[in-house]
Amino acid sequence: MISPIILYEDNDLVCVVKPAGMPTQPDKTGDIDIMTFLSSYLEKKKAENSYIGLIHRLDRPVGGVLLFSKNKYTNSRVSQMMQQNKIKKEYLAIVCGKTNQEGILENYLRKNGKTNLSFVVEKPTVDSKKAILSYNRVQTIKENQQYYSLLNINLKTGRHHQIRVQLAYAGIPIWGDQKYNTLQQWKKGTSMALWCYRLTLKHPKTNQNLTLQYIPKQEPYSKFTIFE
Repeated sequence: MISPIILYEDNDLVCVVKPAGMPTQPDKTGDIDIMTFLSSYLEKKKAENSYIGLIHRLDRPVGGVLLFSKNKYTNSRVSQMMQQNKIKKEYLAIVCGKTNQEGILENYLRKNGKTNLSFVVEKPTVDSKKAILSYNRVQTIKENQQYYSLLNINLKTGRHHQIRVQLAYAGIPIWGDQKYNTLQQWKKGTSMALWCYRLTLKHPKTNQNLTLQYIPKQEPYSKFTIFE
């Protein structure tokens, strides 16, 4: 597994590139996670403040940029910004099939706590939540008689497995998604092609615009000429 990368750091924030397959925080597997990695990183730096505040998460199979706070004040401010959708989250996803040049997906999702899976309901219910995302198609390729499209996704809401569920329901499931992509058989250990590549926000202390971005270069993203 690729090691995490410190993408940005100041006295208030630290941004890490999470490899796909690594947990965001400790779980029952006992595998190394991003929060433990950060704690070790700050310890090695002999930092005066070892506080690490979790602001948002990425599912274990999803890679990309993760933002953490380094003090309680910043954690409160940035968490509030996240809840108010003042932090723009953009993803890259490789989906199976052709798509429109752009589109908006709007659904109501319900989560099954026993299976840890979410699904679309046709009509809103008491326990369902509205989910919205928009996408632009960057490029489509053909490989082994199959079409694959690279999408730039702007996440408007943050629901459980939202991107994975909505794209699968739209008939364009994510490449390598072993839970929601039933169109193809995936080998165990296949990395899912969903990546949080950019966060845009105003710094909670300086109010300056901050863009945190990391473009993946490994397969299957390397199959697209846009990354050459």
